[in-house]
Amino acid sequence: MSDVTALHPGDTGLSVATGRTEALTGIAAGLAWLLAAVAAAAFDDLGDWLETQNYAIGVGVFGLSFIVLGLTGRWFPRGAAWVTRAGPWLIALGLVLTLWQLAAAKLGWLPQPFFPPPQGILEVYTFEYEELASHFLASFRLLAVGFVIGTIAGFLVGVSIGWSHKAGYWVHPVLRFIGPLPATSLLPIVFFAFPSSWSASIFLIALAAGFPVAVLTWSGVANVNTAYYDVARTLGVKPLGLIFKVAIPAALPNVFIGLFMALGAAFSALMVAELVGVKAGIGFYIQWSQGWASYANVYAALILLALLCSGSITLLFRIRDRLLSWQKGLVKW
Repeated sequence: MSDVTALHPGDTGLSVATGRTEALTGIAAGLAWLLAAVAAAAFDDLGDWLETQNYAIGVGVFGLSFIVLGLTGRWFPRGAAWVTRAGPWLIALGLVLTLWQLAAAKLGWLPQPFFPPPQGILEVYTFEYEELASHFLASFRLLAVGFVIGTIAGFLVGVSIGWSHKAGYWVHPVLRFIGPLPATSLLPIVFFAFPSSWSASIFLIALAAGFPVAVLTWSGVANVNTAYYDVARTLGVKPLGLIFKVAIPAALPNVFIGLFMALGAAFSALMVAELVGVKAGIGFYIQWSQGWASYANVYAALILLALLCSGSITLLFRIRDRLLSWQKGLVKW
């Protein structure tokens, strides 16, 4: 009983300290965002006042919400914990928005129209969301089709080379000769050989994504411990079963490393294809906007591209965590 009583004051003190930290973090983050709202409302010498006012109100609402979440951690612990965890980033972002607003819309440090203020980008999302959505979906469709085709082909090639000496004899030299070439260096040939720019872009993305998957899958299959095969054979596993039940599962960590590398290569090929040949997509929209000196549209499209990249990587991480759950605690990513 005395032990429990002795622990109780410490627990209370810890909760009070945690609540104080949450409150201070929420207040600091909220003040940073309220400062950004004041900078937009009071120091805008450029754009439409209505759009600036809407932007200032929205930023101010976010700032007030951070303060409320920080002060009400007793009743909303999840919200307060999120504000505490993300607090340094929220404070930094609020200060960046303030400096960006002053430098672009008041002090003239950032030349116009090359560096529009934040509300200029918000205006693009408000009035051109349909066109942006159509280009975003076009890029996503092109990336998804090319990436899936390339990774499947690369996986099959890697398994073949890693498992079969005959496949390695014939395919390995071709892979070493063509694979290291940047996919974009084949643009003149590809756009001439394929019937449409869309199919040519699919080929470029697939080629860029397939090479790292093939190499790392091959490495993973070739380096499987032979003791695993011996154990499987004693259990009566057939040769085909050795591939699907031993070689491929053991090579999956290498395969996912190849998939992450392939995703970056696929995005590079996507942008080049859209800038050169395809008439829809984020890359095409960026080039078109730059031609009309609509740099707010350029930045809005770049933000969407960053979200697409980040979302794709996050999805791939979740798939990897589910398939390789046995690696938790053994391998750090």
